[in-house]
Amino acid sequence: MKSKFPQLFLLLLGAIFVLNLLQSYFTPLIFDEAYYWHYAQNLSWGYFDHPPLVALMVKTGSLIFDGELGVRFVSCILSTLMFVVLWACIENKKKKDYVLHFFILIFSMALLNAYGFFTLPDTPLLFFTALFLYVYKRFLQNTTWLWGVILGLTMAGLMYSKYHAALVIIFVLLSNLKLVTLRNAWLAVIVALLCYTPHFIWLYQNDFVTIKYHLFDRPNDPYNFTKYTLGYLVNLIALFGLTFPWVYWSLFKTIERDKFTRAMLFLTYGIIIFFFMSSFNRRIQTQWIIIIAIPLIVLVFRQVMLNETIRKWIFRTGLINAVLILYLRIGLVHEPLSPIYYETHGNKEWVAEIQSEIGDMPVVFENSYRNAPMYAFYAGVPTFSLNNMMYRRNQYSIDDSESKVQGKKILYISRRKQNKADLQLPKGDGKMYYGKYFDNFESFRKLRTLVEEPISLNLEREQEFKLYNPYDKTIDLNKLKFNVAYLTSFKDVKDRFAIDPLPTDKDLTTIAAKDTVTFKFKFPKPEMEDPSYFRIGISENGLLYGINGINTKFE
Repeated sequence: MKSKFPQLFLLLLGAIFVLNLLQSYFTPLIFDEAYYWHYAQNLSWGYFDHPPLVALMVKTGSLIFDGELGVRFVSCILSTLMFVVLWACIENKKKKDYVLHFFILIFSMALLNAYGFFTLPDTPLLFFTALFLYVYKRFLQNTTWLWGVILGLTMAGLMYSKYHAALVIIFVLLSNLKLVTLRNAWLAVIVALLCYTPHFIWLYQNDFVTIKYHLFDRPNDPYNFTKYTLGYLVNLIALFGLTFPWVYWSLFKTIERDKFTRAMLFLTYGIIIFFFMSSFNRRIQTQWIIIIAIPLIVLVFRQVMLNETIRKWIFRTGLINAVLILYLRIGLVHEPLSPIYYETHGNKEWVAEIQSEIGDMPVVFENSYRNAPMYAFYAGVPTFSLNNMMYRRNQYSIDDSESKVQGKKILYISRRKQNKADLQLPKGDGKMYYGKYFDNFESFRKLRTLVEEPISLNLEREQEFKLYNPYDKTIDLNKLKFNVAYLTSFKDVKDRFAIDPLPTDKDLTTIAAKDTVTFKFKFPKPEMEDPSYFRIGISENGLLYGINGINTKFE
């Protein structure tokens, strides 16, 4: 039986797979990968920032290979399979004559190259977007219960990859509202929801921490046209490099002839318009819009086969892109060839330098969910990111990392120049870090301050907050100090004042495990005008105040 894949296709596919394996092996981790490696040390149905699929990818690959290749192995497989699925989405007998053009088109996209080996949530998102479109196409051709189940499983894979995947499902649905009348389309929804139920349960058990962070607690800045909207438009160009005129020309020339083409057009224009509107509210990161590359590969390749002008210019500009990208990929490994200092550079060196001074001592990093897992990965010792009021909560705020450094001698590393710093630690990126030893480290970053809304900024009136102790031990209240942080409407901390709250039970000196204590306090006078939010933080044992409460809006 003759293969559906031309020999040249298989050869190029194999070459890219091997290239990605080699790149994975020789390229040091980037910070986000180290963070997801930290996820994978404790598999769960959810994590602070993302759904769990990226952690499962890391864990699976690490069972097969050690080091960086283990972290990235599944990404190499998924990115290779993505090529196969996209090829299968194209039904045109002429496609076998343009195999090289197909690979040049895909390989010319810088982020698709990066997600070909980097392990990030976008890697499975891209694969499942391609698979979702392919399965949806088959579902349109044969609306059976079997394809309904497969479609549901694919939708679950999308949502387990990244929350942005909801946009893929929504825009495809909007392209064909008659789906709501199909029994097997509803079967797909039911299957997807059943598969996603464990994550829903995890969200409920963790007080919807991920949803609250992404929707409510992320800080923002005032609107800036250059930074937000113009930056977004630049990102639309940067996605495709020199091929961008021909990519978007192909999009504009595409005529809707069937429901599958309509779905790809809705998905592409929907994502572009959605994030364009969002750009008036926040800065849009390039990876947020990478989803459009999947339908555009199919749409552009169709034009490549039909239009000689597009075919010629996609090949020429794509080839230039590909050469530049190959050069940059080599620069990820060999720093002297890189035009910029990138985050793959120098991490092994600074970790080794610190470890040569302290051996296998645990390390606590102040405000760095990036450095903490990077050090743990290369040094193989416990680390913790101690987040304070000038940073944000992250996975270290909800997992058990804190417990692994309690009561131990640790090195505390900060960007702040600390009094009597024991070590000065220059990093390859030019930043200076300062280290200080703690003989018996103790922190209580999981303590929560709870305020019952609504509450007004009344400087004379006594207010109340509750302190909850989630730990399995009693905590001495004398070890704790409290403060109030005032925030702008963009959730940016502007003022910070110490407060001296008193427990309603004045004789109370400790808070028992799993117990709650009520405190009374008065708001200090803010220096800023009209603060929109406030937050109550806790300092334990002289550490900087933490993020112990949520941003609470004044009524």
